Amino acid sequence: MRNRSVPTDTLLAHITYQNLADALAWLTTTFGFIEHYRYGGSDGQPDGAQVHLGDGWMMLNRAEAGRASPAQLGYGTQSLTVFVDDVDAHFARAKAAGAKIVEEIHETAYGERQYGAVDLDGHSWLFSTHARDVGPGEWGATMPGG
Repeated sequence: MRNRSVPTDTLLAHITYQNLADALAWLTTTFGFIEHYRYGGSDGQPDGAQVHLGDGWMMLNRAEAGRASPAQLGYGTQSLTVFVDDVDAHFARAKAAGAKIVEEIHETAYGERQYGAVDLDGHSWLFSTHARDVGPGEWGATMPGG
C-alpha cells in the first residue's frame, strides 16, 4: 500500500525546531529541501511540516514541552545523512547560503564524498555521494559473526 501523506517506506526522521517557519525557509534555501505540506499553527506558527530532498523525506515539528532542539538542549542528539546526486554542488550552495560548515568536503576511507554542516537550530547534517565501492573490511570494520 502507498500513502501519499507518508511517502517513505524505510525511515521517516522527525526533527524539532524552535521556530518551524524559520527552519522551513532556511532548509529550503540553504539545503534545497522541498516543502511537501505544513499543518496546525493557530498562532501563525506551523506545528509540523513534511519536507524532502530527492527520495529523502522527513517530518519537522515545533519544540514544545518534552521536545527540544539541540540549540535549546545545548548539545546534539543525532546526526542525519542525506545522499545527494552532486555533493560538490550541494556543498557550494550550502556554503554560499551561510551554512555553518563543520566538516569540509572530502572522501572518506569507506568510499563516500561528503561534508558536514550544522543548521540554525544545531542539528548536525552530513551530505554525501557514493564515490567508490569499498567493502567494510577494507577500511577496518568488522562484521558480526565474521
